[in-house]
Amino acid sequence: MQNESKISTLNNGFHLFSRISGDGPTKLLCVHGGPGGTHEEFENFGEELKKYKVQVTMYDQLGSFYSDQPDFNKTNNKKFLSIDYYLNELEEVRKKLGWDQFYLLGHSWGGLLAQEYALKYGKHLKGLILMSMIDNIPEYISYINYLREQTFSEQEVSYMKSVKSSEHFEDPMYNLLVQKLYKKYVMRHPENGPHHLVRTNAAPVYNYFQGNNEFVVTGILKNWDNRNNTSKIKVPTLLTFGEYETMPLKSAERMHHQLLHSRFVLTPDGGHCHSVDNPRAFFNTLGNYIEDVNNSRKEFSNVK
Repeated sequence: MQNESKISTLNNGFHLFSRISGDGPTKLLCVHGGPGGTHEEFENFGEELKKYKVQVTMYDQLGSFYSDQPDFNKTNNKKFLSIDYYLNELEEVRKKLGWDQFYLLGHSWGGLLAQEYALKYGKHLKGLILMSMIDNIPEYISYINYLREQTFSEQEVSYMKSVKSSEHFEDPMYNLLVQKLYKKYVMRHPENGPHHLVRTNAAPVYNYFQGNNEFVVTGILKNWDNRNNTSKIKVPTLLTFGEYETMPLKSAERMHHQLLHSRFVLTPDGGHCHSVDNPRAFFNTLGNYIEDVNNSRKEFSNVK
């Protein structure tokens, strides 16, 4: 099985790390979550999709992990902190790969970018996989507040709200409560995921776009809303979510009905990072979807 890592120079002069895993005529490009996550969540994709003859490419976005990490406090670097920049970066990655008619998978924040890509560059796509991402942030914010209220007592919820108001996010009790939410709804089986001695996520990028954690959205993404454009996505789309999600599943079901050629699947015992929580179920879903689209089967048979 092919495994290759490389550093590419972008048109803006910064350097991007990418990794290719697996062999085969089917091409899958994976976009990590965060913002400010890493390619590592996809490191086993090549091996898991080997029987489907899929070649997987993953990369670290600007500011993340092995790619260049500019000082975003500098005025001339602030222009890179936008959806438009990361969307254009994704298209530049595709051009450097020389790919056309490929599959694009985006997890969480990566799923936001994947939707924007499908709307602007959909002609290059053979298929789209939206992994734990809906088409707007306001419904997500409402849902994570609901999950918090369902999980904790009124006193604990009030405590979390007070910490948010004061922005004392280093508070030990607050962080204990956040970790309980993460264990139930974000990654239910962290023992399956990568481990490091230091934090690898790009905090400056994450904080700017999202906020302090997955249950606080104070960054610039809070108003992102693509609901009016969902039905414009015409490529065969897989909507894959965990059984226990930070994303509202009712919104995912609504998207499924809006998308002309789509499939909606839940991963049992999975949270927001359900490819880590239950890889066997997740890769069965992903592999079957790719196989069906490649062979124009089932609900994808009428795709032009």
